[in-house]
Amino acid sequence: MYVHKLPIGVLGASGYAGRELVALALRHPRLELAFAAAQSRAGERARVAGREITFAQADAVPLGDAAVVFSALPHGASAPYVAAARAAGAKVVDLSSDLRPGSEHAGHFRAPYGLTELAREDVRSADVVANPGCYPTATLLGLLPLLEADLVAPGATISVSAASGVTGAGNTPRGDLLFAEVAEDFRAYAAGNVHRHVAEMRSVVDRFGADADLVFTPHLLPVARGILATIVVPVREPIAAPLDLWRARYANEPFVEVSEEPPTLRDVVHRNVVRVTALPARHTRRPAVVVISAIDNLVKGAAGQAVQNANLLLGLDEALGLPA
Repeated sequence: MYVHKLPIGVLGASGYAGRELVALALRHPRLELAFAAAQSRAGERARVAGREITFAQADAVPLGDAAVVFSALPHGASAPYVAAARAAGAKVVDLSSDLRPGSEHAGHFRAPYGLTELAREDVRSADVVANPGCYPTATLLGLLPLLEADLVAPGATISVSAASGVTGAGNTPRGDLLFAEVAEDFRAYAAGNVHRHVAEMRSVVDRFGADADLVFTPHLLPVARGILATIVVPVREPIAAPLDLWRARYANEPFVEVSEEPPTLRDVVHRNVVRVTALPARHTRRPAVVVISAIDNLVKGAAGQAVQNANLLLGLDEALGLPA
């Protein structure tokens, strides 16, 4: 039983990722919720994880009272609050795109890109962490074994087709996300490789020196949560048993499950895991590997990974308080 708890705060607590953060914090054995801020809903009450909370104004919360501040504010609005939290003495995990590779603020904060399984030691020694996006988490954890082994064919085009539940679009009311518009339908969006997550995926591919393009096409699934990504990677030479690469790379990772069978959303929802499989592509002129990965976009793709990173920032067991 833990006696001493570490205070944390959540900015943007009324959104889907923000509420997930609040729920994880309330259930965490070593964290205590100091404040949950939601500017447009300040003063309102909400029931989260069996507890009633009252949303505070983001501009009025005592940032310095928190050991870690999670910023789940909208993209473009988070960076000033990250600066304010750091000035108040708090460490920060930023869930927006403001500090990720390709952002104008990325260099200013010197925040490591917090794909935990890739940047664990950088995160452990940081003051600010740029939490990855949901699609990049599913995609990059699927790609890492091939990138690290330099097996991507020179001049290749890595093709990523990924589908997400509607919570990935946030909870701002939109006509195209009404039940009658989403139910019994399936559609691509941001087609043409223009989604804002391309920059951060591209930056990790480039970090390994891969001479490859990456084409990403997201789709909207008529479900609440979850991401399923199918990734086709041309490789230098045929790989008879590609899954062995994933087993070796992730053998000691608590939140990566390597599977013989293609993963499903039911395997991962409400869990802080990525479940992945890999198999050789048959009937192609050039060798390729098909990688299929699944995550919960609100847990491993957002709040869960943020808590995983916060555990490292605070010197705690990385897996503490996380649903596996």
